[in-house]
Amino acid sequence: MFNNGFFLLISIITIGLLLGKIKIKGISLDLSAVIFVALILGHFNFQVPHDFQSLGLILFIFTVGIQAGPGFFSVFQKYGRQMLIISFLVIFTGALVTVILAKIFNMDSNMAVGIFTGALTSTPGLAAAIDTTQSPLASIGYGCAYPFGVVGVILFVKLTPRILKINLNREEKKLHQDDLNEHPELLDKNFKVENDNIDGKTIGTLRILSMTGANISRVLHQNIASTANADTLLHKGDVVKAVGTQKSLENVEYLIGSPTDQKIEFQGKYIVQWVLVTNKKNVNKTIGQLNLMKMYNATVTRIRRSGIDITPTAGSKIRFGDKLMIACSEQNLNEVMKLLGNDDKKLSETDLISIFLGISLGLWLGQLKIPWGSFQFGLGITGGVLLTAIILSSIGKTGPILWSMSGSANQLLRKFGLLLFLSSVGTQAGKHLTATISQYGYKIFLMGIVVTLIPMLAGLIGGRIIFKINFLSFLGVITGAMTSTPGLGSVSSLTESNIPYVSYASVYPFALIMVIIFTNIISRI
Repeated sequence: MFNNGFFLLISIITIGLLLGKIKIKGISLDLSAVIFVALILGHFNFQVPHDFQSLGLILFIFTVGIQAGPGFFSVFQKYGRQMLIISFLVIFTGALVTVILAKIFNMDSNMAVGIFTGALTSTPGLAAAIDTTQSPLASIGYGCAYPFGVVGVILFVKLTPRILKINLNREEKKLHQDDLNEHPELLDKNFKVENDNIDGKTIGTLRILSMTGANISRVLHQNIASTANADTLLHKGDVVKAVGTQKSLENVEYLIGSPTDQKIEFQGKYIVQWVLVTNKKNVNKTIGQLNLMKMYNATVTRIRRSGIDITPTAGSKIRFGDKLMIACSEQNLNEVMKLLGNDDKKLSETDLISIFLGISLGLWLGQLKIPWGSFQFGLGITGGVLLTAIILSSIGKTGPILWSMSGSANQLLRKFGLLLFLSSVGTQAGKHLTATISQYGYKIFLMGIVVTLIPMLAGLIGGRIIFKINFLSFLGVITGAMTSTPGLGSVSSLTESNIPYVSYASVYPFALIMVIIFTNIISRI
């Protein structure tokens, strides 16, 4: 029965998933247990058809790129060069140590590149290695180095704070204050117009948003409340509601007048409510292009994106999944909701056209060859699909096509592709398992341990001694650079702060690309 490829595939995945659930002191192999089951069965000459490997590789790499794309380019602006330099230092050191030890141990480069990806627990790196080398040795090296790659990062995360005597509570308080400084909370406050210099002038003429950093959302004039826009006139004695940071509101007080407890209440049924952007037609449009004020007498007072409140401007572009704080009448609110979508169900929908069209473009790009002297450079399947997915997801939308996937759909397709890929490469590598271990012996495992530990020590020197970044940020950077999700999971027992997760997410896409690049370099040395 095991000679049936489909039955063998399902059996390997089932057994692997069951074994992956087993935890020893909180540590489990998770999906990676599948490759160990496949290696054992491959040793006994059971083979999963190669087509499953290609299909799984394509699905896995595409979903990784779709997930990483939006954050891949923004990290360069948002978090600066320090985190990226540390991440690069970690991966470069791992590649350098791999090359040096491979020369010392006289090890095949295909085996070495597998150890490199296993030590950094990078399955996309392994996928790139398989695609580049077409050798089963990469899978064997990965399988031998992977266990300590998981355990080593967890031990590093747990023990380093104790060895260096770092007070994580103090580090968390520092980061919280820094985060407040970077993303101040948006507040609202009412002010009385007292400045003679602004009497009779419009909000647009006064350039209040650019002058103060706050939005004027409501105006009370002669006991009549109205929503504010650029053409709204301000008069002495009026009361305005401003939305902005504490500093912005202080600027408003200096420009307009003193704060007041007088309320601004609208006549009739007036509502202020969050509205979800799910209408694909409006994605990438600016607030000004929506023309809500003229069409519906509605004002956008805040944009909430990924849990962060943003002060809107006329040029602010909206994205799929944004929440807009809308202030308008009840009747007009229904029209605004229709315009923006406000449909929670659409957040979980996935457009299959965007998936298969994106994969097709990636496969085409991967086939292109660029002459370079006597060589021809090509991205291959891995590079082509990954680069295409990153670019498309960062663009977000092209015409009617939305280049995104819901989180649940992405996770499901990514895991499915990974299971197909690991099952196939594992059985192919298993045929050579005994002969390879007999040839290299302890050197494989020793090399895996060293390639895991040395890069993290290099990252520690760069992060704490050279750049002196907060230790909680460092934990996120080091686990992201090592592409270690289990390592990141172990951070949760050390702190309740989400900063390590933010740092991890910031460098992880960059680390994925760097691992794949160095995988290709090592395989050619």
